[in-house]
Amino acid sequence: MAGDLLTALRSLADQRGWPRVVAPVRPTLKARYPLTPIERFATWTREDGAPLDPWVRTHWRLAARLIATAPRSQTMTGTVAEWEQWTGMVFPDSGDYVIPDGLARLRVERELDRGTYTEPNLWFRHR
Repeated sequence: MAGDLLTALRSLADQRGWPRVVAPVRPTLKARYPLTPIERFATWTREDGAPLDPWVRTHWRLAARLIATAPRSQTMTGTVAEWEQWTGMVFPDSGDYVIPDGLARLRVERELDRGTYTEPNLWFRHR
């Protein structure tokens, strides 16, 4: 279904006379490798040469081209208590933590009562 959606988006772009579609992509498997930089993760392939990540592979199959990695695509902050509630974890010390479904580490600063999570993504160009 995702491929069909991307194909429909590309068709809409054609109808409107837009020369390209640029899509931000949150790689599906990246959460399994939160310690690996997005720049490195983006290069990983299967034995057949296709991208390892299935969502990246969907774009690749549609001949989209990776145009950029965004190591700091979006940043979310909250209090330590909020992050504990959101993740179901306890953060007893300041430092970096691997969180459920996170593509990167959460930085906890107890003395500031703050957690900061900066998520990476990839940008693909269709056409």
